[in-house]
Amino acid sequence: QVQLVESGGGLVQPGGSLRLSCAASWSIFSFTSMGWYRQAPGKQRELVASVTSGGRTNYADSVKDRFTISRDNGKNTVSLQMNSLKPEDTAVYYCNVVNKMRNEYWGQGTQVTVSS
Repeated sequence: QVQLVESGGGLVQPGGSLRLSCAASWSIFSFTSMGWYRQAPGKQRELVASVTSGGRTNYADSVKDRFTISRDNGKNTVSLQMNSLKPEDTAVYYCNVVNKMRNEYWGQGTQVTVSS
């Protein structure tokens, strides 16, 4: 069972920045994909950004040019740098990984609130 521990959420004003990190208990070389999803109240969970083991990234249109996903192989982490935050970015953000057996694992979620 993979353990995923997220950190970095919080309250930020519109236009501000936050960096989310997700530390995995397994080597990230075990995963074919790592990513971040979010779920706002009353809405479905949606993909924010993902990165494959080959380094290919994918972003939701709503966060392109504002968010950047990255992997740190040495620290077994995947991070999400979020800039120019908007109130509509407010949600619980979840780390997600998929291993080579196509098993999917989720973190516990971290709250991001963008408000003045």
